[in-house]
Amino acid sequence: MSYKHQVAEMIASALVHLGVDNLNKEQVYGMLETPPNPAMGDIAFPCFQLAKALRKAPPMIAADLAANISGSPLQEVKAVGPYVNLFLDQAAVSTQVIGTILAQGASYGKSNLGQGRNVPIDLSSPNIAKPFSMGHLRSTVIGNAIANILEKQGYKPVRINHLGDWGTQFGKLIVAYRLWGDEEKVKAEPIKELLHLYVKFHEEAEKDPSLEDQGREWFKKLEDGDAEAQHLWSWFRDESLKEFMKIYDLMNVSFDSTHGEAFYNDKMDRVVSLLEEKGLLTESDGAQVVSLDEYDMPPCLIKKSDGATLYATRDLAAALFRHETYDFAKAVYVVGNEQRLHFQQLYKVLEKMGYPWAANMHHIPFGMMLKDGKKMSTRKGKVVLLEEVLAQAIADVQKVIEEKNPSLANKEEVARQVGVGAVIFHDLKNYRLNDINFSWEEMLTFEGETGPYVQYTHARACSLLRKGNYQPASSSELVPGALEGKEAWAVVTLLNAFPEVVDRAGSQFDPSLIGKYVIDLAQVFNKFYANVRILAEEDAVKASRLQLVAAVVVVLKEGLRLLGLAAPEEM
Repeated sequence: MSYKHQVAEMIASALVHLGVDNLNKEQVYGMLETPPNPAMGDIAFPCFQLAKALRKAPPMIAADLAANISGSPLQEVKAVGPYVNLFLDQAAVSTQVIGTILAQGASYGKSNLGQGRNVPIDLSSPNIAKPFSMGHLRSTVIGNAIANILEKQGYKPVRINHLGDWGTQFGKLIVAYRLWGDEEKVKAEPIKELLHLYVKFHEEAEKDPSLEDQGREWFKKLEDGDAEAQHLWSWFRDESLKEFMKIYDLMNVSFDSTHGEAFYNDKMDRVVSLLEEKGLLTESDGAQVVSLDEYDMPPCLIKKSDGATLYATRDLAAALFRHETYDFAKAVYVVGNEQRLHFQQLYKVLEKMGYPWAANMHHIPFGMMLKDGKKMSTRKGKVVLLEEVLAQAIADVQKVIEEKNPSLANKEEVARQVGVGAVIFHDLKNYRLNDINFSWEEMLTFEGETGPYVQYTHARACSLLRKGNYQPASSSELVPGALEGKEAWAVVTLLNAFPEVVDRAGSQFDPSLIGKYVIDLAQVFNKFYANVRILAEEDAVKASRLQLVAAVVVVLKEGLRLLGLAAPEEM
């Protein structure tokens, strides 16, 4: 139990003594605040909302409450106006927090909330035959981080790359390849050449609209199993996946399933039959739809007037397949904000079909990756390729290493870890719903609130442990006075908060909470490093301070891992 939870329990007990029995410890915990100034205490409890029940002014309630709270882990309790300010016993808390982290190692902050239950996570999901652009980065890294965080909470994430491998665009690409394609060029640079053909198709279609009809015709052939269409489609898919895997490997992202849209082709008739059986299908302008009038939503299109199924049909089939396959605790879709209505409709249709588990499905939206303030477009060729960004980031880090630490072992590996980490962290430090403007300068800056800054802080702490010949202590008892001072306490306070931050990040599907946390921890540690003599003290004091450094190493490394970043020990 964290100290904050212990304090919440103590306050809840004291409130019962004062005659307030309608606030349990969880509710009290939710009311606790962190004072803006550390001199005002470590935890504050506001008494405003108790005034009506106790028929007293909040300052009087605070005074009565403060008089009824005492004991470990508290050192002092003060009533200050309408607040109860609580001061923790810093020596006892420091010993306990550091000891717990060093004993638990990477398991610190782990919980069994998920009880091993499955959580399928739909992430990345690029379209085949198109390059992996910066626009795909967001779903990939946000989804991967959420999977790591949920795993930390005791769930079993199932990472699903729901490839965009079906649709009219493949009819267009087949037409473009048959008209202008060159097999040798495609084999040499598959994605680059397929993108060229895709862009050329849309340029030519503006002059000759009949090309659009040909695209639809070839997609119909593909749906009907035409041998040439099937061959070209399979080839485009295989070549695309090979190229994508190079990028996924670079980012250390893996998947449990690459079932894309085509996988559900033979599973959609069942969906239509189920909807018919349940009397949910109605006709609208020749199309088959599910009415969602009662939710003030437009109808969900299931089948077009020509009999073709739509995204909604496919996603309904995927939802049924995933529930039957994984019996999930919850299902997560990390898909852009522009698809919000689609998922709202999807969940409501499942609800109308009588599936209570639809309530456990979550769309995790995110903002766009912009270029010059505008949305990137593959169709218009205005796209920044992720592979090029990662390669440039790695090259830039290699230059820095050659200048500042040319004798570093594993230079190439460290450059990869830091370069790729810079790109991933630039995304994840931002709240996911915010749009991000692509900027080489900001992304590849290795100072300030960046991934390389946090990684360097971790490497610096590892260096301190090596120089100090740190040995894990048999006892976590700290030498009295070794960690006195606001700098050390600021570090301990943040270390203590890590499990709570992990839980909030998981419940809110928000990796940026971890991103902000590791930046804060790196900053307070660097302040501690700048103001406290760690190695130039007697052995017992040095050993105690190195225990704090070792605890920082554990938590920074684990925080970075949850975000999908490596933590080099030397930089």
